[in-house]
Amino acid sequence: MPDRSQLTIALLEPFMTGSHQQWLETVQKHSAHEIIPFTLPGRFWKWRMHGGAVELAKRFLNSRCHPDIILATDMLDLTTFLALTREVTAGMPALLYFHENQLTYPWSATDPDVRSGRDNHYAFINYVSALAADRILFNSAFHRDSFLGALPVFLNQFPDYHRLADLQELHAKSEVFPLMLELSRFDRFREPKAPSSPCTFLWNHRWEYDKDPDTFFRLMYRLQDMGLDFRLIVLGEEFDQAPRVFGEARQRLESKVLHWGYAREHGQYARLLWRADVIPVTSRQDFFGASIMEAVYCDTMPLLPNRLAYPEHIPRKERDAYLYADDQELSVKCEEAIHRVDEVREGAYREFAARYDARNLIGQFDSLFFSGRRNNSEA
Repeated sequence: MPDRSQLTIALLEPFMTGSHQQWLETVQKHSAHEIIPFTLPGRFWKWRMHGGAVELAKRFLNSRCHPDIILATDMLDLTTFLALTREVTAGMPALLYFHENQLTYPWSATDPDVRSGRDNHYAFINYVSALAADRILFNSAFHRDSFLGALPVFLNQFPDYHRLADLQELHAKSEVFPLMLELSRFDRFREPKAPSSPCTFLWNHRWEYDKDPDTFFRLMYRLQDMGLDFRLIVLGEEFDQAPRVFGEARQRLESKVLHWGYAREHGQYARLLWRADVIPVTSRQDFFGASIMEAVYCDTMPLLPNRLAYPEHIPRKERDAYLYADDQELSVKCEEAIHRVDEVREGAYREFAARYDARNLIGQFDSLFFSGRRNNSEA
């Protein structure tokens, strides 16, 4: 790796939207290095994984950019990019940052690629990109361990030349570096909660099946049927084929709703997070959970499944209070929160998330691009 104090880094992002975009903009804003982004709009994700490298390689060569290091995200076919740009990038260090991966991400059963067996190709792109990278960064220990742990089964389904011994090389060059978040931007929107107001629950995830909205809204229905007094804020981006439960829930929970739908302005979004008291998370998949940490930073009490990446966010001595084992335990914790809402509002939850603020991580991030590896494990 280079040894100068300031480097030029080409950051390759073929899916520029959502958490990918926020992460890139945070890196570009705070890093002491010169970050030169090469991006494509965040749509048609399958085509981005197939063809994004071709387009970005052409743009990279046309730019005449000669960076010190390549930093790519998991949506890029790094092997294709390096092959097409070898006149410039031969011998250049390449780092790969995994926001998510297509090997352990739960595909929708309705996706035609699953029924046709074509879903393997996207996981293979992640695999060979990891092979081509000099270093691999995962946003959580769970993400690293689940991806590397799933590779033997994935490779053994093919007829021969599995190269399982090579997986030790992937382990050796894999590290954990959490998602950097622009959390301090929420501070100026902080507002005191209305005294004696009902407990307010929050949903601020994408409206997609992997976030398990069915379980979340069944919980809300149960609390309502018990006659408990609470309010509900439902945020998050709605896609064309959002789960039908959202339409049903809006009608059934109408008397409880304080806000329903996507908040286009950051200020509106931030104020709603500060207004919430509890975020009960039911997701079936999360490699990190950026929206959850945004809410927690705004002093919303987390109730998280004791699985996936969530335990990493909570100090060990606090986990019994904020992690749950099953739906019944989650329901009990929500009932307790309703009955002791004033106590809930006294909690200092933001400290769980503050360590992910860019101001606290940028020094470590910038040092990643010099020689040596960080020795890291579960937080």
